Amino acid sequence: MSVELGHFALVLAFALTLVQAVVPFIGAKLNDERLMAVGGPVSLTSCALVALSFAVLVSAYVQSDFSVLNVWENSHSAKPMLYKVTGTWGNHEGSMLLWVLILVLFGSLVALFGRNLPASLRANVISVQGLIAAAFLLFILVTSNPFARLIPAPIEGQDLNPILQDIGLAVHPPLLYLGYVGFSISFSFAVAALIDGRIDAAWARWVRPWTLVAWIFLTGGIAMGSYWAYYELGWGGFWFWDPVENASFLPWLSGTALLHSAIVMEKRSALKIWTVLLSILTFSLSLLGTFLVRSGVLTSVHAFATDPARGVFILMLLILFIGGALTLFAFRAGTLSPGGLFQPVSREGALVLNNLLLTTAAATVLVGTLYPLALEAVTGEKISVGPPFFNLTFLPLIVPLLMLVPFGPLLAWKRGDMWAASQRLFIAFAVSLAGGALVLLFIDRASLAAALGIALGAWLILGAVTDLVLKAGYPKATLGSAAIRLWKLPRSIKGTALAHAGLGVMTLGLVSVTTLEVERIVVLKPGETVDVGAYQLKLEGVQPYTGPNYTEDQAHFRLFGSDGTASGSVVSSKRFYSVRGVPTTEAGIRTLGFSQLYVSIGEVTEDGGLVVRAWWKPWVTLIWLGSLVMMAGGTLSLLDRRLRVGAPMPRRRARLAEEKGG
Repeated sequence: MSVELGHFALVLAFALTLVQAVVPFIGAKLNDERLMAVGGPVSLTSCALVALSFAVLVSAYVQSDFSVLNVWENSHSAKPMLYKVTGTWGNHEGSMLLWVLILVLFGSLVALFGRNLPASLRANVISVQGLIAAAFLLFILVTSNPFARLIPAPIEGQDLNPILQDIGLAVHPPLLYLGYVGFSISFSFAVAALIDGRIDAAWARWVRPWTLVAWIFLTGGIAMGSYWAYYELGWGGFWFWDPVENASFLPWLSGTALLHSAIVMEKRSALKIWTVLLSILTFSLSLLGTFLVRSGVLTSVHAFATDPARGVFILMLLILFIGGALTLFAFRAGTLSPGGLFQPVSREGALVLNNLLLTTAAATVLVGTLYPLALEAVTGEKISVGPPFFNLTFLPLIVPLLMLVPFGPLLAWKRGDMWAASQRLFIAFAVSLAGGALVLLFIDRASLAAALGIALGAWLILGAVTDLVLKAGYPKATLGSAAIRLWKLPRSIKGTALAHAGLGVMTLGLVSVTTLEVERIVVLKPGETVDVGAYQLKLEGVQPYTGPNYTEDQAHFRLFGSDGTASGSVVSSKRFYSVRGVPTTEAGIRTLGFSQLYVSIGEVTEDGGLVVRAWWKPWVTLIWLGSLVMMAGGTLSLLDRRLRVGAPMPRRRARLAEEKGG
């Protein structure tokens, strides 16, 4: 397949997105149905063209076509086929093409499933989405062409960055981009509504499913990235407050706030101005993350090494979209009604407090991320803002938020009763406190933080269970009838409880591994052992191994329990990729229940010993299991019939059919 076909498809897609940006917008202004109807077919066609272009690039990687500069710089004929495919988006140009593909895909989904939207709103949404797509297609064509040719073609490629040759790369970037780019729909809905001058509960009902989809994918993308860094980099950590990690965390925080704000707007027609502003800010933070990763202003294992010209181009796009949207918001905000009134102690009040804490937390992360860059730009001084700053500023905001989460679903709309909610949660509180006391008495008497943190995680889980039990009618109803009622509860209610429980599971993992972790750094010779937690690790020997495009020295360990019985083996290695000339550390991980033994090896000492760094990480897998539970909760909520926006409800459809027949 000729790569020129892929480039030509991008040019055609750019031309069509310009049509998509202009024609439906004019149609909405003139109330011309024919012009507004142009947006749907054009968005579908541009999506097909970008998909064709992406398929051409994948084909070039699969065939090891080193006449393509992008393939030559990031692939090698000896690389396993999986990494040839995933290497397509393991670089700036290919990942931007994937970014734009997801962008136009979401636009086409609005065209397909938004047919019950008001015509003018649908046209404006598709138009804004087209404008965003056109801008980024222009960025690719001008600064980041993935189809540039090399003449003459080299015989062999330079291989992909070794740390990206991992199965995690097949999952992490696509999930992350689906989250990043998914928020563009919320942004387009906000801008379209501001243009249209109509924002109501129905608008929130249309926005919420798209926001939920983006939130689910972004949750998965961040979790996968965390696990990838945990096992691939050999450092034993899962989060370092790296600026690029923060760049993905920021839209997650504001997106979570947007999700809750949209609920209030849908149910009570309140927080209209706040919801629209969050829709703009969430995608703005996604764009900011794109700028940080691709501008060259950051040095990180997650960042793409790019030239400053690309950063300037993306900065111009930031000014265009963020500045334009906020300017439009400033002009229109005064015309928006604030919506329904409610008492501070109510479900609305709880969600407002939730949003305030989330957005303040996001602001602290944003300041900690951008302050070193701003200081260096102004004074030339380089400073590092690391975990101590974020732990001191972020945790005091998040811990109170987590403590209040179980109260929200138990408060009534408009006017709630905090004392009644507290009584309903008394058993959950007592059991959680007892769990913390048990940790303090039997696991680590010196760690009050571990006891309180585990109690907090249990509080979140039991609070979610309490919410479902009470909504099922128990204990007033019999156990059987309560179970039936629980099954018939709306999926959004069960999904919310599941997501909150997942947050509790994640909290248990985070607290356990950060407060109860055991680390040992020793030098071992074959036959020697080291105690790690309740286990004993024995080095059996080091053996060479040759892979498809690397060589490595594998250290084999035998694991023994406290009673001396064998509990399996662990293999850790130092790997060398000859093409790139880059060494990597491959951690050995043994999962035991929800806990893990993590082993990383260093250099060989002069006397023949091997530097071994081993950790016992209690309940560490709960961090990522909690993320999966949160995603499952979001998916269950998304399946709720009330959140489907593609077709009218059956009664309405029947009524429309009767009216048409009459």
